[in-house]
Amino acid sequence: MARDPQTPLDEELARREQEAEPQPVEGELEDAIEAAAEAEDVVEASDNPEAELLAARVEELEQSVADAKDQALRAAAEAQNVRRRAEQEAEKARKFALEKFVKELLPVVDSLEKALEAMADEATEAHREGVAMTLKMQRDVLAKFGVEILEPEGEPFDPQYHEAMAMVPNPELDPNTVMEVFQKGYLLNGRLVRPAMVVVSQAAG
Repeated sequence: MARDPQTPLDEELARREQEAEPQPVEGELEDAIEAAAEAEDVVEASDNPEAELLAARVEELEQSVADAKDQALRAAAEAQNVRRRAEQEAEKARKFALEKFVKELLPVVDSLEKALEAMADEATEAHREGVAMTLKMQRDVLAKFGVEILEPEGEPFDPQYHEAMAMVPNPELDPNTVMEVFQKGYLLNGRLVRPAMVVVSQAAG
């Protein structure tokens, strides 16, 4: 069957319908442009200088916190050391507060000892007992407050606690042995208050 010839009106309608249809190439190009724009946004976000500044600031603050913790630990340790030293100084002051008083009292003890040794037979027993009792009381009081007597006869000479008044040859004793004590020495809580005055043996020539 033969096709009816198209009129000029039919041709115009057909042309307009063809122009109204979407062009596939142009639509694909627009999609590609949008995808590229999104990718560029992602790249810009990753290279954002503000984010880098914030990250650097966070790292700086973390380091500051670590430094502050370290300083706090050091300060606590130093405070503990100061407190320990203060306690040691207080204990030392308590132990040796009587040192000057003891030094002043020792000549009194020496006098009582010499008086007891010098008493002849003409002294009454009561007199000797009185002096001996007074001397014992003095020694007991000293011992109560941490005073020790150094009476090193027969012991090796120790220059930290003994003061040699003379060196005497003695073949019966080892060299540097204390032969005689002229004056007793004293310690206060282990610290030397007065050295013992002694005679020391030496090898016979």
